[in-house]
Amino acid sequence: MDLLSSPYVRGIRLKREDIPSFKQYPFSLPSLKKLDEMAFHPKVTFLIGENGMGKSTLLEAVAVALGFNAEGGSFNFNFSTFDSHSLLGDYLKVIKGVDRPSDGFFLRAESFYNVASNIEEMDREGGGPKVIDSFGGRSLHEQSHGEAFFSTFLHRFRGSGIYILDEPEAALSPLRQMSMLTRIHDLVGEHSQFIIATHSPIIMAYPDAAIFELTDDGISEKKLEETNHYRIIKQFFDDKNRMLHHLLNE
Repeated sequence: MDLLSSPYVRGIRLKREDIPSFKQYPFSLPSLKKLDEMAFHPKVTFLIGENGMGKSTLLEAVAVALGFNAEGGSFNFNFSTFDSHSLLGDYLKVIKGVDRPSDGFFLRAESFYNVASNIEEMDREGGGPKVIDSFGGRSLHEQSHGEAFFSTFLHRFRGSGIYILDEPEAALSPLRQMSMLTRIHDLVGEHSQFIIATHSPIIMAYPDAAIFELTDDGISEKKLEETNHYRIIKQFFDDKNRMLHHLLNE
């Protein structure tokens, strides 16, 4: 079946009638106050916005509602080092497609260290094939943050899956971000779907995607060139000296 007509996750709906109060975090976030339903692109959906707008909170809630561990990993990860995730996932209705993914992974920059530690703990316990073998066979703690991230993209993401990524650019150089676009494209061609929260104009440039920007006015779909991320970076490099003058002398 064509992925265009059969995404794994068609979208989400906020159970507004069940929310106790929109004055309580995270429902007090302006972008969430106006959320009713959001339709996801069958291939790649980006959630973007300034810090504090709630994109990572929303992404985490989608992951938890789908059955992922709040700190990341595959569907089989169930560790918890610090219970800090919001209650938003309990108030989201996930609208699923006809097909079911055979693979999945929730990757978040801030807790990836905990995922790497849990892999080593599971492998010490034994009882089957080593988990690290599906991540390239080399301890993620023995690699740089960026190397470990990219090794996960290359080896652990097997296709026919739903992949949720929270600010993956945090550990990646611009060149690696471009390489990530290639990997995303390969996996999309293998019947995969991505939902990504990012600040990177490079990553959000993937051509067949939907970009949703979270602001104080709510959530709206944008083209790449309409986003603040793109415009600010373009403005900076179009006239770097003028921008630096204003930044450093005012």
